[in-house]
Amino acid sequence: MAGQGTKIKKKKKSVLKRAAQSGQRADVNRANRTRVRTLMKRLRTAVTAGDATAAGNLLQPTLSAIDRAISKGVLHENTGNRYKSRLSLAHNGLKANAAKS
Repeated sequence: MAGQGTKIKKKKKSVLKRAAQSGQRADVNRANRTRVRTLMKRLRTAVTAGDATAAGNLLQPTLSAIDRAISKGVLHENTGNRYKSRLSLAHNGLKANAAKS
């Protein structure tokens, strides 16, 4: 047995195709997840800064991006709904504070 090389299996076409598709899907999912996180971060920053107009302008695109990520399977539905609820509560609280002042 000494001196024998290890056998190299030929890769099947379907295995290579699935690996390529998996990589492509991972890239698309990563881009969608990044887009959602960036929008959420911008909205949170606007709320923290107390900028009601900027937060109001960012709220709808952020909620749409979260819905899109849910429909594409990037985010679980409950996770997306939790994000939307918390962002809406923060925005509404900011609006209430701005109305009081």
